[in-house]
Amino acid sequence: MTTESTSIPPAPGPWPAAGPLQGLASLTSPRGDSDRLALPPRRPGRPRPTTLPLVVADALAVLLAFGLLTEAHRRWEPALFVTALVVLLDGRAGLYRTTGVPAGVLDELPALAARAGVAWCVTAAAVAAVAPALVIGPLRLSLAYAAHVVAVTVLRGLVHGRRRRAARAHPRSALVVGAPGPARRLAAALSQRPEYGIRPVGVVGARPDGEPGLPVLTSTEEIHRAVIQNTVRDAIFLTEDAGLVTLFQHYGCTTWRIGGEATDGPMGDHLWGYRCRRLVPVGERRGLTAKRVLDVVLSAPALACALPVLLLCALAVRISDGPGVLFRQERVGQNGRLFTLLKFRTLKPVDETESATRWSVAHDHRMSAAGHFLRKTSLDELPQLWNVLRGDMSLVGPRPERPYFVAQFSRVHAGYAARHRMPVGLTGLAQVHGLRGDTSIEDRCRFDNHYIDHWSLWQDVCILLRTAAGLVRPTGS
Repeated sequence: MTTESTSIPPAPGPWPAAGPLQGLASLTSPRGDSDRLALPPRRPGRPRPTTLPLVVADALAVLLAFGLLTEAHRRWEPALFVTALVVLLDGRAGLYRTTGVPAGVLDELPALAARAGVAWCVTAAAVAAVAPALVIGPLRLSLAYAAHVVAVTVLRGLVHGRRRRAARAHPRSALVVGAPGPARRLAAALSQRPEYGIRPVGVVGARPDGEPGLPVLTSTEEIHRAVIQNTVRDAIFLTEDAGLVTLFQHYGCTTWRIGGEATDGPMGDHLWGYRCRRLVPVGERRGLTAKRVLDVVLSAPALACALPVLLLCALAVRISDGPGVLFRQERVGQNGRLFTLLKFRTLKPVDETESATRWSVAHDHRMSAAGHFLRKTSLDELPQLWNVLRGDMSLVGPRPERPYFVAQFSRVHAGYAARHRMPVGLTGLAQVHGLRGDTSIEDRCRFDNHYIDHWSLWQDVCILLRTAAGLVRPTGS
């Protein structure tokens, strides 16, 4: 372990108890069951407004527009086609969102009008191609389109107005995270303006400021009590903290970021002039299904192609080190879930304590020549393709660590446990930058969280290509 990393006690210690806030560094509590690194008990998410009223409003607008066409054109097939296109395009544009600042139909109008125009033009072209006798003329098409835009504006306006009245009558409890001074000013602005439907009940900060008003919560125990007792539904961050964001999302709260990078959302996306954006949980991000598909599509044939190499490695371990070819070790995966990681055994530990708590065995004199070769070439990691295929891991993600070290690193490095927001991986952004083996934990943590915050499927492909290139000049761990 380098001096920049952290120093590890010689024997397992207790799991970190909840205490003063340091991101998620102190949010790990004792394990509550056999297969999960326990976080505070997860609270079911709040009931959210359904998207159905907005979908119905869009469908009714299409039907009203079709009523203006001639009887020959009023057929159910094109009406259904337009409706399906409008719903699909509006859904892709996020126009059915049910969380956030109560929407205004005028803010949505450009997006609604553009997508309605596309839907009507595509439908008219399809009708002209399939049934030329039923072609919709430019005048009729323009009239139907205009009627659609007017109808959807009115109907969606009614839906949004009803939601704003409900938000005013039943505001959601919220906690504001940040320095007490700015947090109190934002909380005061929201408390005085019920149209936003948010009722601040406390401030989360490093220490109390002694000012009267909302309480300042400084420990995870206080946050836990506040969330349960006040039925907190939202957490508003003035400064983003990956650990606390993960904690509040774990509680089922909607998380918001005030300020930060500008977004391309409508002008209505603000809280009394404060620019805001929703912090989307990793599990809700688009493309994560594609990530899992990529894992299966690549790991299954890779496992099959690597079978001869796996057999040769197993034979080498059996001949040089005796029985027990595979090494099984408990590791911490996504959301603190424990799983059994597979490797080829390169060194037989003295006992389970050494296996669970010894940081590195790279230069252990007990390691055989076969073990040194497997570690240097990273061939000892090949069985983890089975972990990827099973869904315990992903091909790309933060490298999994043992529970003992997760507890220690989480206590020392703020944000370390936030690495578990995403599936752990066979390789990762930290690894392709040379952070393997006995390297800085702080640097690895920073790279891992950067990867999660900026994840994309293409980034996974790039990391896999860089990993493959690195195998030509192996360094091992």
